[in-house]
Amino acid sequence: MRILVIALSIFFAANVLAVEEKYDFETAQQAALFTELTKELRCPKCQNQNIADSDAVVAKDLRDKVEELVKAGQSKDEVIDYMIDRYGYFVHYQPPVTPATIFLWILPGFIVVAGFAFIIVRQKKAAQKATWSDADEQQLQGLIKQYKRKESA
Repeated sequence: MRILVIALSIFFAANVLAVEEKYDFETAQQAALFTELTKELRCPKCQNQNIADSDAVVAKDLRDKVEELVKAGQSKDEVIDYMIDRYGYFVHYQPPVTPATIFLWILPGFIVVAGFAFIIVRQKKAAQKATWSDADEQQLQGLIKQYKRKESA
């Protein structure tokens, strides 16, 4: 019985170690801005997770920095620019169109257009091959006659 009580105590004590971060802001606007920014900024360590959901240490540091900047009165664009300056465009889910990234913005559209063009050209070539000529008809009739001769023999 004593072992059961100790095991249950240890099991329920693990929940005490769970930590939930609380950020206190002076206004509801600051809290809303903080929430919006943490959902819009990507964790540099995680593959595709925002800093609000990530448990990585760098995400915690970014959340703390966002809190600091929001409390300092900086706007959304200023906070995003600050993060982009330090971590690059990867940290923001909506990277801007720049000469360096224009290729990445245009490439998917180009691939779709090229794919449609390829399909249309293939269909036209297949349609040209599928036309039935008089020579084809004569060849078919000759094969039918050969088949009938073999069948009757």
